Amino acid sequence: MGRRLSLKKVASASGAMLALAAGAVLLKCETNSHANESTPRPANAVIATQQPSTTVELTASQLEAVKIGSVGTYEFPVDKETVGNISFADDLSVQVFPSYQGKIIKCRAELGDQVQKGQPLYTIESPDLIQAESNLIGAAATLDLTSKELSRAKELDGSSGVSQREYEQAISDEQTAEGALKAARDAVRVFGKTDAEIDQIIGSRKIDPALVVRSPISGEVTDFNGPEGLFVQPGNLPAPFTVSNVSIKWMLADVIESDIPVLHIGQPVEVNVMAYPDRLFHGKISKIYASVDPNTHRVTVRSEIADNQNELRPGMLANFVIRVHKPVQAPAIPANGVVREPDGTMVAWVTTDRHHFSQRVIKLGLRAEGQVEILDGLQQGELVVTDGAVFLSSMLEAPPSD
Repeated sequence: MGRRLSLKKVASASGAMLALAAGAVLLKCETNSHANESTPRPANAVIATQQPSTTVELTASQLEAVKIGSVGTYEFPVDKETVGNISFADDLSVQVFPSYQGKIIKCRAELGDQVQKGQPLYTIESPDLIQAESNLIGAAATLDLTSKELSRAKELDGSSGVSQREYEQAISDEQTAEGALKAARDAVRVFGKTDAEIDQIIGSRKIDPALVVRSPISGEVTDFNGPEGLFVQPGNLPAPFTVSNVSIKWMLADVIESDIPVLHIGQPVEVNVMAYPDRLFHGKISKIYASVDPNTHRVTVRSEIADNQNELRPGMLANFVIRVHKPVQAPAIPANGVVREPDGTMVAWVTTDRHHFSQRVIKLGLRAEGQVEILDGLQQGELVVTDGAVFLSSMLEAPPSD
């Protein structure tokens, strides 16, 4: 009986130990399970399972869709681009007013005519000229009279017919008349009359009221506001004629104020207009205006351009390229080898075996004639896709096929 009880106790103790062992195993498993849940996975493991690969392998037929080349160098011009318009050169344009008031009686040139310096533009009937010529004729008549009186005094000199005082007075009168005639001739000459024309007026004793207004420069008649019969006055706008030297044009560009520090007098400028899309007109900056438009925050930059063929017209809209620095030679690839990602980053496709292609984030700089400057991400000489980069990016984004 006592032995049977001992066996029962042993069995009971063994069962309890087994239960404790089982509980410990279960607790360890739960503990490990919680530990695994709280322990973070390596970041690369997450990327490897959640992000697609940035390497693409092309078949022989797919390779026909891309072009491959080396990262080369290109000389990039450092430019500022803006828009503006063409204008006549104000300092080479002259508004031709008459020197005296009068009525236009004849026009001798038309809008668009080429004229030379000194060529007649129009003629006015001037009251001032009439008065000056009247004085001229009177002065000439007075000189004739005093000359005759002096001649007669000379003939009677020494006789009882004329005294010494009268003789000297005759000499003085002739000298005064000569001075008056000279002044009268000069007064008429101011109106543009030549000495031959003045002599003709004196000889014929007839007034010529026509005052000829001549062009002060050689150029083109660029504005006309003087029909016959119009009464004109000096400085009274609009001027009857405007003559401009059209071989030089002004180019007026509006540049943002942040570009002012890089602009300087003498910098070369290239201009393109819609009328001549395949032509470039060249000039230089001649003036940077002092004030900035408070509404647009732009400053006007003036350039002078040679236009010997007179092809540019005032008011033409023009695209301006201002060369602000010397060209920069830098690593470059064609623009078709660059893809803009949805997040705004720029990428290129690099290869070493012309079969496998890897995506590379790059940083771009200047652009010119289909080339882009590489500031970072590629080295000179590396093989890259120069055309068809979008095709590779599309393959990378395409969902996997079954």
